[in-house]
Amino acid sequence: MILQTKRLSKNFDGLTALSGVDLEVEKGEIFGVAGPNGAGKSTLFNVIAGVHQPSDGSIIFDGHDITRLKAHQICHLGLGRTFQIPQTFSTMTVRENLRVGAVFGHGPGGPNALDEKIEETLAFLDLQSYSDQPATNLDIYATKMVMLGAVICTNCRVIMLDEPLAGLSISEIHSFMDLIRKINREMGMTVVIIEHLLDMLIEISDRMMILHNGQVIYMGDPERVRESEEVVSVYLGKEEPSERSSQ
Repeated sequence: MILQTKRLSKNFDGLTALSGVDLEVEKGEIFGVAGPNGAGKSTLFNVIAGVHQPSDGSIIFDGHDITRLKAHQICHLGLGRTFQIPQTFSTMTVRENLRVGAVFGHGPGGPNALDEKIEETLAFLDLQSYSDQPATNLDIYATKMVMLGAVICTNCRVIMLDEPLAGLSISEIHSFMDLIRKINREMGMTVVIIEHLLDMLIEISDRMMILHNGQVIYMGDPERVRESEEVVSVYLGKEEPSERSSQ
């Protein structure tokens, strides 16, 4: 197991965003997280990544207790994340954005090793043709690639993706899904992914978790998530008998 939370809770001014969340992510898997708006998904990522301190519970990453560590310390241990809204240094070039990630990640070796990592990542993400362009000139898909590339260049071993498919076209969604699989299989990176597109999440995940009101209501096989009455009720919605009979 590479990432684990135990009874993780987070309160904001008396409002409970997470309540007793137990999460176990195995090394090398793709783990999906879903739930309705306000379920606590992004809060879970923010607490794990050190953006917010938990109100209770603990977080273990690769044998290290990271519960009270700061975000940069967690990143240096090998846990990276992206954000719902793509974030780049807009006036810097694509290559410079990746260099920020490489330098921040304190990877092994000197400048030559950093340059090699950056060039490998540009090629892996098919960003060579954009490498000298300012990030502000890119469309949303390429911007997401740059953000992803910067995180990969930190030398992370676990990457948490917060709604990476949002705002993409159908073809871009399938391209990004293929890329996630490639990151997982070829880079050997463990992936934890939040996504609203449940069908896509079921397709790509090895296991998944559903949150509702900050609590876990489902954990297990993605293919069986639709069999959970509680998930159907609070996440997918349940048809009323009168609606079925009128069809």
